[in-house]
Amino acid sequence: MYDYLIVGAGLYGAVFAQQAIKKGKKVLVIEKRDHIAGNAYCEKRAGINVHKFGAHIFHTSNEEVWEYVNQFASFNNYVNSPLANYKGKIYNLPFNMNTFYQMWGTITPDEAKAEIDKQREKYKDTEPSNLEEQALFLGGEDIYEKLIKGYTEKQWGRPATEIPSFIIKRLPFRFTYNNNYFNDPYQGIPKGGYNVLVENLLKGAEVKLGVDFLENKEHYKSIADKIIYTGEIDQYFDYQYGQLEYRSLKFEHELKEDCDNYQGNAVVNYTEREVPFTRIIEHKHFEFGTQPQTVITREYPMDWEKGMEPYYPINDDRNNALYEKYKSLGEADEKVIFGGRLGEYKYYDMDKVIASALKKAEEIL
Repeated sequence: MYDYLIVGAGLYGAVFAQQAIKKGKKVLVIEKRDHIAGNAYCEKRAGINVHKFGAHIFHTSNEEVWEYVNQFASFNNYVNSPLANYKGKIYNLPFNMNTFYQMWGTITPDEAKAEIDKQREKYKDTEPSNLEEQALFLGGEDIYEKLIKGYTEKQWGRPATEIPSFIIKRLPFRFTYNNNYFNDPYQGIPKGGYNVLVENLLKGAEVKLGVDFLENKEHYKSIADKIIYTGEIDQYFDYQYGQLEYRSLKFEHELKEDCDNYQGNAVVNYTEREVPFTRIIEHKHFEFGTQPQTVITREYPMDWEKGMEPYYPINDDRNNALYEKYKSLGEADEKVIFGGRLGEYKYYDMDKVIASALKKAEEIL
């Protein structure tokens, strides 16, 4: 018998495992995939740690979480400063004074604010009913057309006029020449990739890869006092109320054997609708690599279907109401605790999922 069976070797499961082991508990971690670290998994290629499931950049304002992860990995000082490519022209992100200069030639904050106000003027009395109207209301036409419209439509797989306005509650205009995407004081990439972090978190646990909990659910429930389940909550309950919806992603990884630096930046967003991918990631720049070759990844948003990898929960009214039904079923099962992005049907930044796992561990250990 195990004290805890943890289903899923991603960050939530690994953090909970570490906390349980620290308390002297006997822990088994099973993972359906053939690797640990969930979507943060890094695959070594040409000496480069490739973020196989999209860019994962650790950032947090939570000092407790930052001190916690630094016990298990050393972090470099990578600062996320993505670029946007719109029809061959480059703009800095997030929207800051560099962006406004590239867009309009404005130099001072007052000049930039005046241009934004002028662009917003004809939309100021509208009551936005969709994302397009909301973005025009907040920032005017240039910012919307060049940096928001195409990218967002690709992400959501539908016209901006059919996307709810609440998706863009505000636009983060920054009136300084500062390309640091996050406001968090702590950010970086684990040296050697996220596998190092998760391997160290899982020390002391028994780990089995390539094991599907749901194929033998009753057996696995019988061998542990408690189950920590980080998979899809609706799938656990055999979709008895229907399926929760997600957006998915497709990744095209490419080794550039005759190139040591493809785009000069880790992340470049492609914001025009006609380019089918949303961004290109060049992985070596996350760790300031000097390898003679480089690996790039094109990222394509996709509609999700059962059996595909679920990435982004679609937290609209219908899906949230459906999740509440599954949540009630989960709360009625005293043996199983549902956690993480799929177990709680919530988009989590990495620091938030770690904080959630630490909190849950504190509650029940």
